Amino acid sequence: MTAAPRPLDVRKQDTLARLEQDVDAWVSTASPDGTPYLMPLSFLWSDGTLLLSTARTNPTGRNLLANPVVQLALGEVRDVIHVTGTVEVVEPSDAEGQAFAEKAGFDPRPLGNYPFFRVTPTRIQAWREVNELKDRALMDDGAWVV
Repeated sequence: MTAAPRPLDVRKQDTLARLEQDVDAWVSTASPDGTPYLMPLSFLWSDGTLLLSTARTNPTGRNLLANPVVQLALGEVRDVIHVTGTVEVVEPSDAEGQAFAEKAGFDPRPLGNYPFFRVTPTRIQAWREVNELKDRALMDDGAWVV
């Protein structure tokens, strides 16, 4: 039996909690010729953005440097958070870099080949079952709709 759909304010609270607590997301990028690439990466939710780090020489790193549009997915098939956003290379503050390292269990700061990428969400969707699909958009054009 399918549970009743969550009210939108509850769904937003659940989404924000998952962004704070989850460690990894599936990150989908595309190369300049359009070839898709999917890779799991650790992230830090910080001031309404997601902070990622990966080697600039792997496909995800190369794609993020060449194409500033990214999609991320968190959760299970029946409890999904789907984020579309834009990417920029950043130098995190010491506190943010430390928070990333503690959450991810990996500190890329001493490695010269691991830039940080900040994802600014432009769209966030969340749903559990088909009865939540209709109102799955919680953020659109970078603004919360809830």
